[in-house]
Amino acid sequence: MSETDALQTTLAAEHAAVFVYGVLGGRTSRAATPELFDSVTAAYAAHRARRDHLVRELTGLGEDPVAGEAAYDVPQPLDTPAQVERAALDLERSCAATYAYLVATTVEDRRRWAIDALRETAVRELVFRGTPETFPGGDEYADR
Repeated sequence: MSETDALQTTLAAEHAAVFVYGVLGGRTSRAATPELFDSVTAAYAAHRARRDHLVRELTGLGEDPVAGEAAYDVPQPLDTPAQVERAALDLERSCAATYAYLVATTVEDRRRWAIDALRETAVRELVFRGTPETFPGGDEYADR
């Protein structure tokens, strides 16, 4: 797969992450669970920024960035803070796998950016009660 294909795949994943975090944000409460609310809000902002960066990268390559879907599958149920937190953790793990793939298929500045995104995603997993991984995004090497 080409670097452009990997960027498009990552952009598609970021579209999904932004959508799902929007739903998760609607299932949290600043008053009842301020830490979870702040974590979900920060994750939403980070994924929006990554999505926008990927759009700029692809446009700069003369490519048409893949568009977001009208809707995405959202984990269910989301009735408790623990369920929202678990959904966010699963989403970050999925993003970590996508960024690990991007690291493997890019070079130079794009690879450095992908490594930073992978690192930030791995750290965010910890925010949502994940466990540290030796190789984040590499499920076959997972420490879980």
